[in-house]
Amino acid sequence: MKCYIRLIIEHEVNILKKVSIIVPVYNTSEFLDDCISSIINQTYQELEILVVNDGSDESSSEKCKEIQDKDSRIKYFSLAQKSGVGAARNYGIKKSTGEYIYFLDSDDYLAEDGIEILVNSIKGRDIISGKMKKTNLSRSEVLEKDLNEDENELGYIPSLQGSESVNLDISDAYVYQKKRGEVFRNGSIIHRLIAKKFVEKYDLKFSEEITNYSDFSLIIPILVHNEEIPYQSSSVYFKRRRNDPISNPSISQLPIEQRISDFLTSYLILREKYQSDDVATAYLDNHLLEIYRKQIVTAFKNPENIDYLFDQLKKCIIKVDSKRIKSNGIILRREVNALKIGDIDKYKSISKNHHRLRYLKQAIRSRQKLYLYLYRTIFMRQPIKENLVVFESFLGKNYSDNPKHIYEYMVKNNYNCEYVWIFNETDKEIPGNAKQVKRSSLKYYYYLARAKYWVSNSRMPKQLNKREGNIYLQTWHGTPLKKLVFDMKDVHSANPNYKRDFYIQSRRWDYLVSPNKYSSEVFKSAFKYEEKLLEFGYPRNDILYTQNNASRIQELKKKLKIPANKKVILYAPTWRDNEYFGAGKYKFTLKLDLEKMNQQLGDEYVVVLRMHYFIANQLDISEFENFAYDLSKYDDIAELYLISDILITDYSSVFFDYANLKRPILFFTYDLELYQDTLRGFYFDIEKEAPGPLLKTTNQVIDSIHNVDELNVDYKERYQRFYDKFCSWDDGHASEKVVKKVFNKN
Repeated sequence: MKCYIRLIIEHEVNILKKVSIIVPVYNTSEFLDDCISSIINQTYQELEILVVNDGSDESSSEKCKEIQDKDSRIKYFSLAQKSGVGAARNYGIKKSTGEYIYFLDSDDYLAEDGIEILVNSIKGRDIISGKMKKTNLSRSEVLEKDLNEDENELGYIPSLQGSESVNLDISDAYVYQKKRGEVFRNGSIIHRLIAKKFVEKYDLKFSEEITNYSDFSLIIPILVHNEEIPYQSSSVYFKRRRNDPISNPSISQLPIEQRISDFLTSYLILREKYQSDDVATAYLDNHLLEIYRKQIVTAFKNPENIDYLFDQLKKCIIKVDSKRIKSNGIILRREVNALKIGDIDKYKSISKNHHRLRYLKQAIRSRQKLYLYLYRTIFMRQPIKENLVVFESFLGKNYSDNPKHIYEYMVKNNYNCEYVWIFNETDKEIPGNAKQVKRSSLKYYYYLARAKYWVSNSRMPKQLNKREGNIYLQTWHGTPLKKLVFDMKDVHSANPNYKRDFYIQSRRWDYLVSPNKYSSEVFKSAFKYEEKLLEFGYPRNDILYTQNNASRIQELKKKLKIPANKKVILYAPTWRDNEYFGAGKYKFTLKLDLEKMNQQLGDEYVVVLRMHYFIANQLDISEFENFAYDLSKYDDIAELYLISDILITDYSSVFFDYANLKRPILFFTYDLELYQDTLRGFYFDIEKEAPGPLLKTTNQVIDSIHNVDELNVDYKERYQRFYDKFCSWDDGHASEKVVKKVFNKN
C-alpha cells in the first residue's frame, strides 16, 4: 500500500478558536516552570490551561498552586488521590471549554509557535499532528539553540519514504491517508490538536485501568474515524528525557515488565472491540509485533518475566493476523508457535536458545563484543580464584590513588595474593610481582571474571556482570564539593543516562571508602548507597603523614626535574561538565596567564600543572620551559602535593586532601556563578568555608602569592575549622585499616 500525501491548500476564515491545553501533573516540580512558561508564551494566545494535579507530592502540589497565579488562563484542579495519567487527562477533557483539545506532559515543553502552526494548519479537520524532538536540555538552553542544528536530538517523525517531495510553508501540512497509522507509530497522543466536537461525538476517553499505553484508547478511534490525518513538521514539541529514572521515573521509564503488561491489556481490549476494522487491527498487530521484537524479547532474558507474562501474551498473540506473523523472521515465528499452543516449557527452551544465538551473532561483530561474550559465557563459569585481586585506578590511566596505596600495603605486609593491575599501557614500574594487563584486552575480561576481589576508584563498565562471591571494594577518589549523581538536578555531561548508569554500576559495590563524616552523608544520598562504608580516611593520604619530610621532598623534586631552589605552585583544576568532546572526554581552556605569572613570579616559583584525568586535550606550554611543567600524566598526585608550597585549584576535590599538609590554598574560581548555579551546585557555601581566598583573575592570583604570609594569618581560623571537619580521620594508617577490614590474611 502506497502512503498518499498531499498538500493542504484550502483557506478558512480566520476566526480565533480556543485551545484547551491539558497538563496532568505527577511529581514533576522541577520541570513545571519550563512546561507552563512554554504555554504562556505561545504566539497563539486564545488558550485555556488546565493543570490537573494527580496526587503529587508536597513539592509538586505547592508548585502547581504557585503556577496558577502566573496567568489568568490557568485553571488548577487537584484529584483527591493518584489515579493515573489517563484519569487526569479525562478529568481535563471534562473541564475543558475550548474548540480544540491538546495534551502536554508536564515534564515537556513547546516551541513558542507550536500551537499557532497547528491551528492554522488543521483546516477544519478533526486532528493534526506535529513534530516531536527528544532533548536533554531545559527550555532556556533550547531557546539559545537553532532548532535544527542538532539532528541527534531528533525524536519521532512519521516516515515520508517513497513520498513525492513537496515544498511547504508553515501553513501547509502533509496528509496521511491509507498509511495514517504511521502518524501514531510512537503510540502517543501528545502533540496532537484534536477537535473537541470529535471527542464528544465518539465519547473518547483514556483508559484508566493501566498506566502505560492509555493513549491507545484514543488513537484507535481516531484512526478508524478519520480517513485523513495531517502532519505539520513546522510545529515542534520537545519531549524531555528524564535524567533520573531511579528517584522519579517517567511512565516510559517504569519497569519493563509493567510496561509490557499494560500494553497487552490495552491490546486485548481494543483488538476485540475493533476486530472488524482493518486499519485498527493492522495498527494494533504491527505495534504488538514491534514491541515483541524490541521489548518483550529483552524482558524475557529473565525467565521470571516469562512466567509473569506468558498467559497474557498468549491471549494476545493468537489474535494477531497470521499473515503479519509470516512476514517476520523464523526465530520470531518459532517463539510465536510455542506461545499459541501454550507450552511454556517449550517456549522457555526456544527463547533461551534464541538468546544464545543472538548473543553469538552480536559477538562476531567486533573484538570487544566477542571478549564480552567470552566473559559472560565461559570465564564467569570457571571457579572463582579466592586469592586473586584486580586493581584499577582512573580507568587504567595510571598507577595511583587509593588502589595504589592499598596494593603497596598488601605487598609490604606479605599478603598471600595474586595481584593484577589494569592499565591502558602496560609498562609501569611498580613494586611487587603484579601482572600488568591491558584494559579491554582478552586477559582483562579473564582476570575480572575469575577474581575474588575488585579494587577501583572509579566505576567499572556497566556491561561487566558481577558474579556471586566477588567482592568489590570501591575506594572513590575525593571528598565532594560539587553535587554528585542523585543530588544533581540536571545532567550537563555528554552522557544523558549518567544517573541510570551510575545506579546500575554502584549496586555492585560491597564496600565504599569514606574520607570523613561529611562525605559519608553525601555518599549515602548522592549514590543511594546502603552497603558498608569504611570510615577510615583515604589511603592515598597516608604519605602526607608518613613522607612529609625535607629529604623525601628533595628526592621527589630531583626525580621530576624540578629546580631544588624554587618553590612550587601546583595548579590542579577540575573539568567542566558542559565542555566535552564526548562521553568521558572533556575540554579544558587554561585561564591562568602563565606569561604574566612567569614575569612576576618566575624568580622564586615554578608552576606544576595537573589536569583532571577526564580532560582529553593536552595543553601546549612549550614556551614556558623551566617555569611551567605539565605533570597531568604523572601517576600519583599525592607526591605532587608533597613538593608543592601552594595549591591553586577551583572546584576539584584536591584541596580537601591538600589541607592535610596545612599549606596555603588559593581558589581560582573565574566561573563560580555558572558552576555553582547551573552546572553542578555545591554541598556547602564555598565562599564562607573555603580555607583560602576565591580569586577571579590572574592578577589576583599573583597578588595573593606575593602576600601569602598575610593570607596564612587571615585564614588561620577558617583553615583549622576546615581541617577539623574534613581531615580528622586521616592519620597515616588508612591503608592498613581498609585492608584488614576487607581482605583475609592467609
